[in-house]
Amino acid sequence: MTLALVRTRALDGLAAPEVTVEVHLANGLPSFTLVGLPDTEVREARDRVRAALVTSQFKFPQRRITVNLAPADLPKEGGRFDLPIALGILAASGQIAARSLEGHEFCGELSLDGSLRGIRGPLAAALASGKAQRALALPRVNADEAALARGVTVLPASSLLALCAHLAGHDPILPHVAPARALAPNVPDLADVRGQLQARRALEVAAAGGHSILFFGPPGTGKSMLAQRLPGLLPPLDEDEALESAAVLSLGGAFDATHWGLRPFRAPHHSASAAALIGGGSVPRPGEVSLAHHGVLFLDELPEFDRRVLESLREPLETGMVSVARAQRRAEFPARFHLVAAMNPCPCGYAGHPSRACTCSPGQIARYRARLSGPLLDRIDLMIEVPAVPFADLATSTAGESSAEVRARVVRAHERQMSRQGVGNARLEAGRIESLCAPDAAGAALLATAMERLKLSARAYHRVLRVARTLADLSGAERPGTVHMAEAIQYRRGF
Repeated sequence: MTLALVRTRALDGLAAPEVTVEVHLANGLPSFTLVGLPDTEVREARDRVRAALVTSQFKFPQRRITVNLAPADLPKEGGRFDLPIALGILAASGQIAARSLEGHEFCGELSLDGSLRGIRGPLAAALASGKAQRALALPRVNADEAALARGVTVLPASSLLALCAHLAGHDPILPHVAPARALAPNVPDLADVRGQLQARRALEVAAAGGHSILFFGPPGTGKSMLAQRLPGLLPPLDEDEALESAAVLSLGGAFDATHWGLRPFRAPHHSASAAALIGGGSVPRPGEVSLAHHGVLFLDELPEFDRRVLESLREPLETGMVSVARAQRRAEFPARFHLVAAMNPCPCGYAGHPSRACTCSPGQIARYRARLSGPLLDRIDLMIEVPAVPFADLATSTAGESSAEVRARVVRAHERQMSRQGVGNARLEAGRIESLCAPDAAGAALLATAMERLKLSARAYHRVLRVARTLADLSGAERPGTVHMAEAIQYRRGF
């Protein structure tokens, strides 16, 4: 046989489109031609495949070899095509049976000695293979991650020779079983935070409704400590959310199968570029906002980020999606995250401090705060001051509520939202807010007064209603009342 077909998967954003590797052997001067819009890494597969076949004791055909990666208009990148190309050459030259490749898909990068190296995005490939009802053979190091996909047979191979032995029926490879789900996340406990009752309350509200939050206050008052404890307050991920989060982390090479089902926590440095935060590259890859999907994105020292980087957060905060467009590629990534931001009140950090004098001029403070645009702040639901903690509160041995206690209330409030509307309060569309978040008469009157005096925008109006709905859910009330509305308005007063 001089023609062989092998199925594999490429990566295109979160999708894993099918690619057919067509290998043809012809008479003529020995050559190895690779077509089908391959990038540099894929073209280099010619040398890796040649060496892997020889060192694995196979014969490399001294013929004219043409390999086509179809469809030809889909860009191919990475070393994931090494294994299917090698198998195609073996099948076309008659060294393995072509029929043994049927019902399978193959992904993997070959070392020169024939062993298999890990690839990027195995979970996306496994999900697509399961839908196509084919088994997926891939490197053993990727097996734990790929086996998380439902309804797919994952065959973990350590080398090209081991996989060929399986295909020939000599030494079968057993399907891989997904690792056990982590029972308890190892996250910091809220009981470690002393004082800061208002900030703790706001953190609970943010967790219950999926709201974004901004902490501002002097250095060393616990802003970062509070942010790091948010993952421990959030409800557990369901199966679909865990798969979405793992698939995005897999594309970024940041997924650990032992952390399956745990919410990610991402804290990029303030020197991060827009591409690092939002995503980018000639082959678009997810940025920090997508890697934090269904988790927490913590931006410390918020005004120190570049203004253009911060403005790029507007779209994902509003839509929960990021669209990365390049000259030849376009990709969409999910970005439904809990934003937690922290900042000082001024450049020196001590404006309004009870015992330390601020050294900043009014102009410096104004310029510092002007780094955050109005449209960006308008998209943040809760703005909380985190003042300096008195020594008496720090020295006390009495701890506050633990994360487990607060999480129990958050889970109950989350369940109310799911049974009522199917999504968290922060994700309610404008058309449903009036019916689901309508306050009582006294609460409506209070909101009308606040809109007039605080000059709130229409977006802020909707966000106040969403927060008030979350407060009502935490207290078990049927609809937001005056108390809930007053607290929600207080969170919008800013700094």
